Amino acid sequence: MLDSRTAPYAALLLRVSLGVMFLAHGFLMKILTFGLTGTMGYFGSLGFPPVLGAVVALAETAAGIALVLGIWTRLVSLLAVPILIGATLQHIGNGWVFSRPGGGWEFPAFWIAALLVQAGLGAGAWALVPARLIGRNRRPQLA
Repeated sequence: MLDSRTAPYAALLLRVSLGVMFLAHGFLMKILTFGLTGTMGYFGSLGFPPVLGAVVALAETAAGIALVLGIWTRLVSLLAVPILIGATLQHIGNGWVFSRPGGGWEFPAFWIAALLVQAGLGAGAWALVPARLIGRNRRPQLA
């Protein structure tokens, strides 16, 4: 049985953790450390259209901000899943354990599971709820 007293805070912890991870990977690593040009070059070296690197970096940054703030949490979580599917597929040939050369596939696969759990739980406590921002008068709920 779901404990209605603690579940909103568990969802908050998961949401903020996922958001911080997206900001670390999208903003700090892909934008600030490698730069969009470097990220695009890396994606190009993997055989992807280079512009996809910029799209992923910006999408991860936007997802991170939205998750930390609790804006459109369910939708953002689901929209981020394809990025992590791509990351999982990119790492799948490297085997299990992310510390292997090239990184393993379990970390992005677990991230997919966490995003799906977040989508199922909703925003949880202390979230900005778009329904309030656009004038609907309803209370935010976990489910």
